[in-house]
Amino acid sequence: MEDEGTRGVRGTSADRVPGPAVPPPPVGPPRVEPPEDPGASWGGQPSAGQPSPGRAPSGELGAPQFGQPSAWTSTSPPPPPGPPPARPASPPAPVEQPSAGAPSLDAWLRTPRPPQAPGVWRFGFTPRPAEQGEEVSDRSLLVGALITVLSALLLWSLWRNGYLPYRLVPLKLFTPGEWWNPGTSGGPRTIEGSDALTVYEALLFGLLAYGCGRIGNFSELFRRHVVSRGQPFLALAAAVAAGLTQLLVWKETLPVVRPVLVLVAAVAGGEIYQSQTVVNIIYGLIAAAVLYPFARLGRWRELLAARRSGSTPATADDTSAPATATSADQWPELRAAGWTDAADTLTAEVRTGRMNDVDVARLRHAWAQATRSPDRLAPLAEAVLRTGGAAALHPSGDRDLPRRTVRHDVLTGQVRIGRCADDPHNPYARRSTGIALDPTLLGTSLLAVGPPGSGKSARLVRPVVEALGLRALAGQAAVLAVGGAGSPLGPDEAFDVVVRVGNPASAHDLDLYGGTTDPDEAAAVLAEGLVGDVGSLDSRRAATVLAQLLGPYRAAHGHFPSVPELRELLDGTPAALTALRATLEAAGHQAMLRELEARTRQAGGPGDPAPALADRVALLDRPAFAGFFATGPDARPFALRSLGQYPLRVRVDLPERGHAEASRLLTRLLLAQFTAITAARTDTTLFVGLVLDDATHAVTAETVRGIRRLRSVNAGAVLTLRTVDDVPEALHTPLLGAVGCTAAFSGITTWDGKRFAEAWGKEWVETREVAQHTVFADQPFTRALHALRKLVTGKAVTTDAVTVRQVEKERWSASELAYAVPAGHAVIRLATVEGEHAPPLLVELGG
Repeated sequence: MEDEGTRGVRGTSADRVPGPAVPPPPVGPPRVEPPEDPGASWGGQPSAGQPSPGRAPSGELGAPQFGQPSAWTSTSPPPPPGPPPARPASPPAPVEQPSAGAPSLDAWLRTPRPPQAPGVWRFGFTPRPAEQGEEVSDRSLLVGALITVLSALLLWSLWRNGYLPYRLVPLKLFTPGEWWNPGTSGGPRTIEGSDALTVYEALLFGLLAYGCGRIGNFSELFRRHVVSRGQPFLALAAAVAAGLTQLLVWKETLPVVRPVLVLVAAVAGGEIYQSQTVVNIIYGLIAAAVLYPFARLGRWRELLAARRSGSTPATADDTSAPATATSADQWPELRAAGWTDAADTLTAEVRTGRMNDVDVARLRHAWAQATRSPDRLAPLAEAVLRTGGAAALHPSGDRDLPRRTVRHDVLTGQVRIGRCADDPHNPYARRSTGIALDPTLLGTSLLAVGPPGSGKSARLVRPVVEALGLRALAGQAAVLAVGGAGSPLGPDEAFDVVVRVGNPASAHDLDLYGGTTDPDEAAAVLAEGLVGDVGSLDSRRAATVLAQLLGPYRAAHGHFPSVPELRELLDGTPAALTALRATLEAAGHQAMLRELEARTRQAGGPGDPAPALADRVALLDRPAFAGFFATGPDARPFALRSLGQYPLRVRVDLPERGHAEASRLLTRLLLAQFTAITAARTDTTLFVGLVLDDATHAVTAETVRGIRRLRSVNAGAVLTLRTVDDVPEALHTPLLGAVGCTAAFSGITTWDGKRFAEAWGKEWVETREVAQHTVFADQPFTRALHALRKLVTGKAVTTDAVTVRQVEKERWSASELAYAVPAGHAVIRLATVEGEHAPPLLVELGG
């Protein structure tokens, strides 16, 4: 079987970094081959012609060092002077930039990402319009428009036929009296009066048409049934309306042509019509003026421009901004620091498509790190000039994941997991908006509960692992994904280390002690993993027992015992204890001898946790795990302590099918190690994330306290459960209080729903109570009317008494969580490490 690209790698401790788990495919940018020693330098670049990961060029110190520099020292001579190395091939484009009709990387960079409430997908965010009242139905709109048109036609017919009295009085008040016949209804006497009446009727017709459009709500009718269908239907409908209007205008059904001719003659004189050219020009202007409003409504110009360019017309959602001297694709941070050449190089890389979103995020992060140490700025700028977007590469050489299943915005660290459903439970402003997770949310940890098949792994766990993997490639995060063999956590090529517990072909083993050299620390974490779920056993006593054995063994042999040796010591096997005692006496470790003698005296006493510890260790002392948890000089363990120092992508596959109890023990151990190691970090600039695809029986009282401390050390955990009952009952409330983000998937029980409802609290809502009271009439005529109404409607005459009150109600009740959440949905409550929070939202996963 393949050695997964780790030939010659014998271990991974806190001071050494493993190479890639699987050799990269021969596609995309050149990859750095795994070195003989697993240490690596951030930003090591391939030399001209062949990658040389054993040497980190002096020009690439723009990010923290990986491991010991001496481990990367190469004995090969330096490359001869010559032209700069060839640029790597163009990386694959991000998901937000599909190949067909998508914006380029520079447009993607310029897309606004305004700050929003927790969980809002910020990429190109457009706020919803203000909430309006209840919409008028289509039937009401059509009936209202029809009635308005008929009323306007009736009114205009009465006007034209002279049935409206005093219709000429306003006109006669502003014109000479000799123009008109005597009386209020007298018509025009002169030509001037006829012309004035023509213009007057045109003005009244315009006012009538305007009023008809406003009263009939034609704009809403047009928006709902024409604009909503988009192009080319919009342009076609506007063209049909324009043609009909032109026909009515030139047939003089609509008073447009004659009033215009009268006004032109009044201004320029009647002699102007002696020229046929002038008349044709006037007619052309009238036709253009009639067509102009329809061209605006139909957006003819945008449609023609789109047809010529071969793309779709621009919409209101097109949020790409024009390029400026300080836009994101121009790298203003480098220009402000005076590195104009480096900024021009990266700008050219962006414009030519030789970079992707991960490159942008990686270089921005490397530059931000370099600004904290001014001596790194010059080497990083030189590396950018030499290799462009391939500068400051991840030690694996990867510039992107092999495949993305969801949308990511690497600049903000967000991963889109769905959208808010258009449901009354969700606030109006959040409905139909995208929902995304980012490190500020994951830093409070996330608990997801749902039955099998509800979508926890595929729609939540996998996107989170992808997002943390992308941030790891950008040097901003480390991720540990733990699941059963075959879990959809991502392909092997997406990880730097893949630990297959119980698989002899695995390139790495698992260090049960987390890479520590302190016996007390190792004993505390190991005790939590072994017997932390045993409520009747004190973990502190178990840690003491382990420390009394681990300390002497390490002092005698220089390393901690393997699983078989630890089992023999816990069982109190005389041969093992005698051999250990003899070795300590020969080396003169008196303090450790006292520890061993204390363990010998306490063995077999009441409440001794050693037998329980031995039974749990026996779960790992199976033929399937033979040699897997070795600790000697020839061991090849992966130490979890490396996650706190390097941007690693690690996946642990557990043998859940054949060894379920051992898998739960290892899950509990990894969770305990993670909380202990991250809490002890001194440098918290790197976000560290743990993703447990199944945390059944892995949560203990100590790990709950550790999860609560993660948000202060820039770390977070994602835990999934089939039901809350997979956690001891005493820990239900502490666990829900320790995590800031919770998710209830469809299909949970009412018992689980009750716990979420209590954790999410209540809110004040306005309720309306309507009471109907029967109306009793006293007068005979009123009684007759009521009897007739009852005969027609079949109901007695009643009056409504409405009572409006403010009451406190659960945001989501247990019954609603159990029965009102559709399949493929989840109710998610989010909170940030700064204390911002969002109410529980019904989310359509994958939407």
